[in-house]
Amino acid sequence: MSGTSADGIDVALVKITHGHRSPILPRLTLLAHRAFPFPRALRSVVLSAMAGQSPTSANAPNTTTAELARLNWRLGLAYAEAVQATMRDTKICPALIGCHGQTVYHQATPAPYAGRRFACTWQLGEPAILAAATGLPVVSNFRPADIAAGGQGAPLVPLLDYVYFAHSTRARILQNIGGIANLTFIPAAAPLHDVIAFDTGPGNMIIDTLTQKLFDKPYDRSGRIAARGKVLEPILDSALSDKFFRLVPPKSAGREQFGATFAEKFLAACRRYSNQPEDAVATATAFTAASIAEAVRRFVVPKIPPTTHSKTKHAPIDFIVSGGGARNATLLSELRERLAPLHCTVTTIDSTGLPAEAKEAAAFALLAWQTWHHRPGNVPSATGASHPAILGQITYV
Repeated sequence: MSGTSADGIDVALVKITHGHRSPILPRLTLLAHRAFPFPRALRSVVLSAMAGQSPTSANAPNTTTAELARLNWRLGLAYAEAVQATMRDTKICPALIGCHGQTVYHQATPAPYAGRRFACTWQLGEPAILAAATGLPVVSNFRPADIAAGGQGAPLVPLLDYVYFAHSTRARILQNIGGIANLTFIPAAAPLHDVIAFDTGPGNMIIDTLTQKLFDKPYDRSGRIAARGKVLEPILDSALSDKFFRLVPPKSAGREQFGATFAEKFLAACRRYSNQPEDAVATATAFTAASIAEAVRRFVVPKIPPTTHSKTKHAPIDFIVSGGGARNATLLSELRERLAPLHCTVTTIDSTGLPAEAKEAAAFALLAWQTWHHRPGNVPSATGASHPAILGQITYV
């Protein structure tokens, strides 16, 4: 798995077996996981390819078809090297590989093009290279089948969330904070079709962009820079007025909404109020936390039945954070403060036995297993698809 932050590849080795409870769901055990940072040159071209995602960005650089073809091949080589290194290190040879690929364009809702309106998505990373290098079949290109079924192609992690975290008595929100932030809400004792999932907005994307630009660091380690700054409330309020946050789920986001163009405008606005660079990073961190809390308030809390003791209060929610944001202490502190009135207890996924860095990679391992066994992998209540769909394409050796 490599995500919208485009910082590297996460590999998870997962044992999956047929489950026995009803409905029949697989059982998943994480055996090992590894992380491989992208070389600087590769990350640079990935970000360059992503920079043209916004259809409204007049200054987005042009990327040639030759460059995209080369990037597709280069990513395939990177995925193959990561998987081979993990196999050597763990001395485990898997039976199947699931490779999400690197998203370079994701248009979740229909828009006009060449006389037709349609949604589309594109993930790069040539699976034939991965299959040839490992001698194993590869499932890839997961999102298009959901879009073809009328969905948004995202989020696709909810199946793992349900398999691993569904509880008979506890309502749970699984909040992933990668480049983009997304949540999965699983009511207590809920069937799979009652799961709600959607992108809440920016995760680390704007924080990382400002940290790189202002401090020449890849990210704000543990939120230390943000902790030294103050939140610029007028900028935060303005950012939260973006139309994305008013959209009713299902919905998904990416660099199209919150990439370089948004970050540039956000930074320019911060500079009009403060000449302290720490304040911009602090405000970006608060923006992520506030947009998540607002999503919970608007779209999750109304779905929870009130307790018998009060018509206005609901039972507590386990709020479990994964992704790179789970390592940002300032962001977690902001989340705890903003979610406390909503009766959410915030913890990180590490306490559940599934490390934050492994979750998304494990999710696509599960989706690959589903495809191999001719089972659907999407959750229509999360993506908006008209029906469950078998996801991905298989590349044989």
